[in-house]
Amino acid sequence: MTTRMALKANFFNAQEFLLVEHASLQASGCRFPSGVEALRLRSDQGELVLLPFQGQQIWSAAFLGRELTMRSMFSQPYPTRNFLETFGGFMQHCGATAMGSPGPTDTHPLHGELPNAPYQKAWVVAGEDQDGAYLGLGGEYEYAMAFGEHYLAQPLVKLYAGASMAQVSMTIHNLSGRPMPLMYLFHINYRPVDGARLVYSAPTDAAHMRVRTDLPGHVRLRPGYAEFIEVLRKQPEKHLLLSPELMFDPEVVFFIDYACDSKGWAYAMQLHPDGSADLVRHQPAQLSHGVRWICRTADQDALGFEAGTAGVAGRTAEQARGNLRWLPPGESFSCNFEFGVCTPQQAGEVQRQIASILNHPGG
Repeated sequence: MTTRMALKANFFNAQEFLLVEHASLQASGCRFPSGVEALRLRSDQGELVLLPFQGQQIWSAAFLGRELTMRSMFSQPYPTRNFLETFGGFMQHCGATAMGSPGPTDTHPLHGELPNAPYQKAWVVAGEDQDGAYLGLGGEYEYAMAFGEHYLAQPLVKLYAGASMAQVSMTIHNLSGRPMPLMYLFHINYRPVDGARLVYSAPTDAAHMRVRTDLPGHVRLRPGYAEFIEVLRKQPEKHLLLSPELMFDPEVVFFIDYACDSKGWAYAMQLHPDGSADLVRHQPAQLSHGVRWICRTADQDALGFEAGTAGVAGRTAEQARGNLRWLPPGESFSCNFEFGVCTPQQAGEVQRQIASILNHPGG
């Protein structure tokens, strides 16, 4: 059984207030000084701060006493639809008619309309399933463009009692009477740790880890950057150790071809020097294009774990590559993924699982 509590923007003010208690979980609301509404989900293992009416972003995340969110120039979210004017959150949904960096002939905004979409409906959900008691945030964003696309986006984030992992899903319904171009990507931004190792369920070679060489127009290059990219093109494994002298400035992007286990899950970890790890799991059958985004500058320090239906070169380029999907009238696209923190023991188990996947793909 689940219970749903509708949220209204006028519920939220500067003073944080308790909304729901369920098992050992709590949901509370407040408003940032910028005016953006926030929902805090707390468990005995950590907390998530989400933006119920602005993209249903996860603005910040913390588990096992560690802040996970990228370092940025933004101390709070701002009420804007512009991706770069409030880019500092832990997770954004991207898409859904286009995403990635727009090319010369594209008209879509950076990463599409979803990251800061104004949700018309939001709710807290409390329930219990096979993974235990949970509190979550769900909502609906209806996008309509005359003579264009019409769809309904329905995300859901669940935080479970006793767990240091959270679950996320997204469903896109095509409400129009014609096929809809579909692009979707989740954009999770962990904080990098010097000396950490990146471990993926993907072969470590240039065929399965390809560095991006055609950078978007908003990226300004530094001397020596082109040479660094050429090294990574030939030896992609060099990015797997987060050494502070590596030039992830302004950014480096890899396209990752994941292998998955017998249940369809692929794995990506940031393995910390103390043996603990940050973990993301997704299903390549749903999101076939893995992306790694690393940005380590004076203003941003981020390790992006991403996966989507296409690459990030914008709709025109991805369509030319055969990566644009089409959603028939009345039909839906759904995906789900998980993120969080592993203890050293759990991280060791995931490493063994990854080794098994690479030795026996699909099994």
